[in-house]
Amino acid sequence: MKASSKTKKTSKGQINGQRSDLEYDVLIGGGGYVGLSVAVAIADNAKHLKICIVDMAPEKAVMQDERASAIAADATRMLEQLGLWKNISKDAQAINEMIVTDSKLSDVTRPKFLTFGGVRGGDANSDGFENDKKPFAHMVPNRTLVKELRSKAKALGIQQIFEVGVSSFENEDNCVLVTLSDGQILNTKLLVAADGVRSKLRDYAGIKTIHWPYNQWAIVTTVAHERDHEGRAEEHFLPAGPFAILPLKGKRSSLVWTEKEADAKRLLAMDEFAFELELEQRFGHKLGDIEVDGPRKGFPLGLTLAREFIADRFVLVGDAAHGIHPIAGQGLNLGFKDAAALAQTIVEADRLGLDIGSINILERYQQWRRFDTVQMGVVTDILNRLFSNDNPILRIARNFGLGVVDRLPFIKDNLISQAAGKDESAPNLLRGKAI
Repeated sequence: MKASSKTKKTSKGQINGQRSDLEYDVLIGGGGYVGLSVAVAIADNAKHLKICIVDMAPEKAVMQDERASAIAADATRMLEQLGLWKNISKDAQAINEMIVTDSKLSDVTRPKFLTFGGVRGGDANSDGFENDKKPFAHMVPNRTLVKELRSKAKALGIQQIFEVGVSSFENEDNCVLVTLSDGQILNTKLLVAADGVRSKLRDYAGIKTIHWPYNQWAIVTTVAHERDHEGRAEEHFLPAGPFAILPLKGKRSSLVWTEKEADAKRLLAMDEFAFELELEQRFGHKLGDIEVDGPRKGFPLGLTLAREFIADRFVLVGDAAHGIHPIAGQGLNLGFKDAAALAQTIVEADRLGLDIGSINILERYQQWRRFDTVQMGVVTDILNRLFSNDNPILRIARNFGLGVVDRLPFIKDNLISQAAGKDESAPNLLRGKAI
């Protein structure tokens, strides 16, 4: 695998005549939630492995991130197993109920077509899950999540380098020689790309993607409201796209508001008063008076799926492997599944004395994650196309379908189990077990 034409391999352990004396078992490009989770999950179960994370962002940048993310129950099991959930849970808001509506923006009322109770329990002896009655998801502030992951990584001796990225890399016989943007040269058995949906590492590795844009943007912000949300999440399917209200601690909610690209840019450019008027039309008055309580940010939406998740001594995780529509709130949770699967693959191979960077070993990770990822990408794509329109025939059909599902408890329970990540073939960490 040739990562950059500017990099010339000269002799073993050297790039452009410079020798690398810094050796790691795993080098991770990207220090977000998924990259950190990979590092922590591996180090917590194989403490002798030497791990390094490099991230282009400044160390303090994450503390300016006021967004929050939906964390499914399987991810909370993993965080709990890694000793992180106790501190994270202090800032987490349980989702106790989920309501789905389908309406036009001009509709006076929005009938509830589908409702989910957010708490599910089960028999741990029959399905292998540590499954006390718990919410199927929580809302967690992004900065809390990263702060705890970084703290754990530091405690485990994981090297963290900020404001530095990977500029090129080159395969040797039994390692990858990595040149960083500051000129450092590192030697690693495995390079993990966790650098987002526009991954440069994926491009360097020559891995192609399937991609199409949706001509939609997601507007993300936080709203303060007069009345308590009581842990209720709502997703309104409007003609332009889903409008999701997700509960946060206190009388606050996180919004993921989908609009056509041109309309989203117009909304983001509005002054605060005009923006809140548009927001109120979609949010409604059920929680009393509302006001924007955080910065507005917009993100283009599309579907991106990597054709391969692995190459020799190279692997993709998180958004570098897959970027999907937020309609089902599963983007970050797919990344946590990647982290759990890759960690188990590496740790078990290391215990057997095998080469953790071998493509034969990494193939297990690819087989574990590829089908699930493609399936979720297809499902979110279909849902977005089905609901993000004002076709009267489709509206009648989908409202009928939602109503039927709402009256069939066994279907609803299955949907909740899927959303919570209840899967007997899941990696150990997602089932609350050590690797």
